[in-house]
Amino acid sequence: MNLNLKIWRQKNSNDKGGMHSYQISDVSPDMSFLEMLDVLNQQLNDKGEEPIAFDHDCREGICGMCSLQINGEPHGPDRGVTTCQLHMRKFNDGDTIYIEPFRAKAFPVIKDLVVDRSAFDRIQHAGGFVSVNTSGNTQDANAIPIPKADADKAFDAATCIGCGACVASCKNASAMLYVSAKVSQFALLPQGKVEAKDRVLNMVKAMDEEGFGNCTNTGACEVECPKGISLENIARMNREYLSASLKK
Repeated sequence: MNLNLKIWRQKNSNDKGGMHSYQISDVSPDMSFLEMLDVLNQQLNDKGEEPIAFDHDCREGICGMCSLQINGEPHGPDRGVTTCQLHMRKFNDGDTIYIEPFRAKAFPVIKDLVVDRSAFDRIQHAGGFVSVNTSGNTQDANAIPIPKADADKAFDAATCIGCGACVASCKNASAMLYVSAKVSQFALLPQGKVEAKDRVLNMVKAMDEEGFGNCTNTGACEVECPKGISLENIARMNREYLSASLKK
């Protein structure tokens, strides 16, 4: 395939940035999207031009690093996959593809297609953990009976990889789906009940302080989420937050 790529280039967080056009030919339909960008970068290197900076790590749909906005959609036109799992067979010969970084106030651009998503880390640090006193006769976690339905829902929430597609797809740049997944994975388990009230209050406070927008329940986040995190988690987090606020 021969493709026309319109790619966002930005030297640093202070640079205005803009779209640049690149032509690439002989793209195999079996290539992943990131492999296609690798080929383009090799061509730029060969010509003595600076390659395009983009995030990637595992390339197996696990780490969530490959945060690209492709033709206006986080991770591109496929469903249930990250950018590294998107294959070029989803595009046609002669297509023009627009590639941009995730757009959100809380995700400032570092360079080109790379954004700073450390805001997610700070939200996680605010309460996305379980404190355990390991001194004495502490009960093993796997010895605590948990109803299978609760365990399944907790596991489904825990599959969130923190890629930020939910934020990028939301017209308000809301992080509610991400935060609710991190709240839910503990709220559903007995180990997480002890700190439940402080957890939800602290994580929601941290989310607001990072500058994420509000949720208006349009559902775009669930559609674009590569792990299919359900909106039910947002409803659960709202219940947890209301309960914690009243008891506080």
